Amino acid sequence: MSSAQTPPEKPSQQQIAALTGSFRAGHHTEALELARILASQFPTSLAAWNIRGAAARALGSLEEAEASFSQLETLDPGFAGAPYNLGLTLQDLGRNEEAAAAYRRALALDPQLAQAHNNLGNLMTRMGELDAAIAHLETARGLRPDLPEIHNSLGNALKRAGRFDEALAAYLAALKTAPGFAKALYNAGVLWMERGETDDAIAAFRKSLTVEPGNELARLQLAYLLAQDCDWDGLDAMSGNVCDLGVTTKGVPPWPLLALEDSPERQLQRARSWGRRIFGEPQPAPLPARPKARPERLRIGYFSADYHDHPGARLLNGMIRHHDRDRFEAHAFSYGPRRNDPYRRDAEAIFDGFHDVLDHSDAQIIELARSLDLHIAIDRQGYTVDSRTRLFRHRLAPVHVGYLGYPSTRGVDFVEYLVADPVVVPAAQRAHYSESLISLPYTYMPCDNRLPIAPDGPARADHGLPEHGFVFCCFNATYKITRREFEIWMRLLEQVEGSVLWLFRSTPAVTRNLRSHAAGLGIDPDRLVFADRVPAEQHLERHRHADLFLDTFCMNAHTTTVDALWAHLPAITRVGEQLAARVAASLLYAANLSELVTHTDAEYEALALELATDPARLAAVRAKLAANRLASPLFDTQAYTRHFEAGMDMAYNRFMAGLPPADIVIPA
Repeated sequence: MSSAQTPPEKPSQQQIAALTGSFRAGHHTEALELARILASQFPTSLAAWNIRGAAARALGSLEEAEASFSQLETLDPGFAGAPYNLGLTLQDLGRNEEAAAAYRRALALDPQLAQAHNNLGNLMTRMGELDAAIAHLETARGLRPDLPEIHNSLGNALKRAGRFDEALAAYLAALKTAPGFAKALYNAGVLWMERGETDDAIAAFRKSLTVEPGNELARLQLAYLLAQDCDWDGLDAMSGNVCDLGVTTKGVPPWPLLALEDSPERQLQRARSWGRRIFGEPQPAPLPARPKARPERLRIGYFSADYHDHPGARLLNGMIRHHDRDRFEAHAFSYGPRRNDPYRRDAEAIFDGFHDVLDHSDAQIIELARSLDLHIAIDRQGYTVDSRTRLFRHRLAPVHVGYLGYPSTRGVDFVEYLVADPVVVPAAQRAHYSESLISLPYTYMPCDNRLPIAPDGPARADHGLPEHGFVFCCFNATYKITRREFEIWMRLLEQVEGSVLWLFRSTPAVTRNLRSHAAGLGIDPDRLVFADRVPAEQHLERHRHADLFLDTFCMNAHTTTVDALWAHLPAITRVGEQLAARVAASLLYAANLSELVTHTDAEYEALALELATDPARLAAVRAKLAANRLASPLFDTQAYTRHFEAGMDMAYNRFMAGLPPADIVIPA
């Protein structure tokens, strides 16, 4: 063949110009087709492979994008753009460790690549490698101080590291660079919210939504804060149906919506949608090899941020104390705040191993868990604050269990079991929980029958309560209270002369809004009395001044019901549909007080009125509670522990037998 017949080794300038022009014009489908043709004709063309990868990524064809950028890196190992773009694609695929490695290769070639420092810092923040993340992000900020997204990324890393003032300064620096940067407005709002600076948080979320009206995360957080402030008028005025969030929109954190809608079917949709958004598509980690013989003692790891004066520790510590040490070994993995209080000290003493992993990266926690050869790993947080459920994607133990902290389904494939009971998840609702159920016989919730109650303290008047009037109370978090319950409560105050409603005080806005709502319904606002936060023992003691606990509906009183019953205060509930709306019923049944469980709003209101106006009937209920309290299944901590252990045994036995997870029912 003559030289005139030798095909060219690379595309012509006109072909490259047509390809790049098509891509830059946003004609990605056309650009991809052209790039495929040129890459086939000219397999060493860097431009063809680069634009093929970029166009494929823009169209969501991530596997083709990955292959294209990998080929580009092979063809030109000195081009930093190849591993950088490969890192973006791997990140899209949820393969974060591989993406981090690609960014490192890009930075080895070009240490001045600010966006690679930024993206790597973001990934390391997500993986808990905070010191390295902050170092990369500070380098990126030095290289490109004009880019607001870098300041925002640094703020996220500093916040994860607990350096809240510096984090806020970084978010504000992003907003100084770009006043309408919605992500920084949102993140500053979340930080203000977590610090209790509600007014600033609400303003930030509102401004974020003016910039980006479709920001479902900002809309969710604004709705949650308005619910927390009991600003129901503001909630009603929000554009769009708040309860469509996570169902017809992108995934959002499901937790706030548990208190706004009682729908187990939609909660499962939200959990699955949020799980895909934060964890990526399911990538099941392989199970470890089965041992030849079943271990004599099952090692259980309890992963939680709540090992301090928190409802989680107050509930769980009693069960841990009763674990059969001949058959079980309990390990705490604590990634929450370090607080020197009795519940933290108790936890440190009663676990066989207490591992403070607050400062550990995800990789370090995973390595520690695997080094202990755990048989069962328990996720206590779910989709709550300080959650590290992502650890469970990496197979911490042969059996993964969701338990206690998050009252709903997680909607992911890497937590196989959920501890429940026949009341919180009845057969009619079973299909709306992605996990296999470990159903305990009375209630899924543990109770510590050694919780101390302070000796008699201040008198009624010292709490702002009337000396002789009937005291209804609800010490639930204020975001659980909706207009629906409140209107019932106001009708009760109207019908029970001299009565008051005792509520928990959270923010000044709560006091202002609830008193305004009361006045609007014709009730003297001073008949609402607000209780400040006090230590747990004192909180339990002050229950003696109340006459009847009134529950909320979509999300019941959970630990708060336990508190009331332990402190000898009768509680009534209206059972709903989803798990979060059925917990109080589970607890009352376990306390042998089924007569305090109602099934409609009208029945709930009628029972409350009857108990408030019939002293003999209320006295009989109180006497029954006092007589049966310690004898009831609810406060039989030792028996509960045996049932829980039986569930763990049976779940692990299925693994040992090579069987897939399945529902487990523990008999009474």
